[in-house]
Amino acid sequence: MADNRVTGQEGRRLVSTAIRQALSAGDLVPGQRLVEQELSETLHATRNSVREALQDLAAEGLVELVPRRGARVRIVSVEEAIQITECRAALEGLCARRAAQHASAEQRESLLEIGAAMRAAVSGGDLNTYSALNRQLHARIAEISGQKVAGGLLDRLKGQMVRHQFRLALRPGRPGKSMPQHLAIIEAVVAGDGPAAEAAARTHLDSVIEELRATPGGAELHEASRLQAPA
Repeated sequence: MADNRVTGQEGRRLVSTAIRQALSAGDLVPGQRLVEQELSETLHATRNSVREALQDLAAEGLVELVPRRGARVRIVSVEEAIQITECRAALEGLCARRAAQHASAEQRESLLEIGAAMRAAVSGGDLNTYSALNRQLHARIAEISGQKVAGGLLDRLKGQMVRHQFRLALRPGRPGKSMPQHLAIIEAVVAGDGPAAEAAARTHLDSVIEELRATPGGAELHEASRLQAPA
């Protein structure tokens, strides 16, 4: 029987994309083992393609390669999550500003539609839908900005934050805090106000950082890191 598994660069991209999507959806959890044979059979890609894809993902910080034990989803600590979010704040602020400057009328309308859907999801208590719309909004703004370098960096950073993002989204009262922040970003982009859009994006990410610090052990880790840093 012929082996029709995908190989080469196509197989490599297939496996990388599938794992990224599984991470974004929460189907893979931090520390979970990634078995080459299982991935090969599930994704119909060759073992070599799987191995190369795992190496690519390890270089991006999404996967950890453990000697003699294979690969697993990398675990990101609260302190590292805070540092990742600080980087995201700068990049997302840039994207929001550029989106406000370059968005077409159709693109601005699409952001308003996302905002309306967010209101409906929060009103109906549908946290899963709200979380998905949250990711959609950030991705849409990055796309509209045309800043492909920033967009690529953000994809990598957000991929490492999956565990923390899901936990934050489920915290009591969090959607009520984050939704007005998202709506402020949308309003500024739609109005074409670049500085306001950047400020709104940074305010939102600063709020995420504060939530991370409120995670058990988060504030202590942050303070220890601050005290150890050079003056």
